Amino acid sequence: MRTKKYFRQTSSETARRADVHVLSYGASLVCDAPPRTIRPSNFSRLDIDHVTAVLHRFEESIAGRPYLIEVASVAENRWRAYIVRIPGVPTALMPFYGRTPVEAAEHLRDWLSRAHARAASPTPAV
Repeated sequence: MRTKKYFRQTSSETARRADVHVLSYGASLVCDAPPRTIRPSNFSRLDIDHVTAVLHRFEESIAGRPYLIEVASVAENRWRAYIVRIPGVPTALMPFYGRTPVEAAEHLRDWLSRAHARAASPTPAV
């Protein structure tokens, strides 16, 4: 019966492991580097430009239901209209665009009118 040596190394095993690189420095918990800090920026709060969005609100009654339509400028001569349930928070309905706030709101109002008329009409039998 042959026994294995678990804890003793033979000279051939020691020679093979001699190729392992030894650390150039020992592990230490001492940190010689200076602490890192976050420096304040060079601008003051007064230099910040405040952006104000112009919103137009239209209250419409379409098919007996009240709707609040908000229209916001997205570019020069381009306005986006959308339905809101809470002022400032658009719904998931796709937006409608126009060259003026009134035109964008009209596109949305016309689409809602068509959608309500289609939903109210009986579906033809196939």
